[in-house]
Amino acid sequence: MATATKLLARLGAIDTCALSDALDKLGLGGQVTGLRRESGGGRVAGVAVTVKLGTGAPAPGKPTHLGTKAIEAADDSTIIVVEQRTGVEAGCWGGLLTRGAIHAHVRAVVADGPVRDIDEARELGFPIFTNRLTCLTARGRVVEKATNVPVQIGDVTVSPGDYVVADGSAVIVIAPDRVDAVLEAAEAIVAREALMIAEIAKDMRMSDVLGGSYEHMLQKD
Repeated sequence: MATATKLLARLGAIDTCALSDALDKLGLGGQVTGLRRESGGGRVAGVAVTVKLGTGAPAPGKPTHLGTKAIEAADDSTIIVVEQRTGVEAGCWGGLLTRGAIHAHVRAVVADGPVRDIDEARELGFPIFTNRLTCLTARGRVVEKATNVPVQIGDVTVSPGDYVVADGSAVIVIAPDRVDAVLEAAEAIVAREALMIAEIAKDMRMSDVLGGSYEHMLQKD
């Protein structure tokens, strides 16, 4: 397997739609829709550090504010993935955490749950993908249950160390033992579509460009 740096460079060069097609071709899941890019720009690819939030008592040990352990566990390849599916409207990420994440060279945050201080993240250009925004603090409402455990984002379970790619279309989650196969399939799809783009530029009829081979290109080999 290639190094994580090389894998992330290859993943970051492929849009989530092509990665989704590759997952379909391989009979895999991992597509998360409905998490909008609310700040930042472009496509991000990274390795998941996860945070699970809930209600009730926090995890045993020294009290810490949610998200801080994830930032301290992060490096320059990290995307922090937060689950806040309690049904309580309370921010699972905010402005001070964004500033801490930037200082730790975190690449992005993906959150299933409300995010606050989004204007601050936009001003800082920090990428956040989420399904909801709020002004309400987590304090007194939700707590951190664990860091670096499996979390649920949409219909997908994200484990620490999974590869995550996010852009304006979707969030894609790929297990490390599947990333080589997904990349190979996705890069083949991108190459085929590049040829089709060239055919469009040559005035080929669209019905010929998008002919039968396109309809069946995701069938398993």
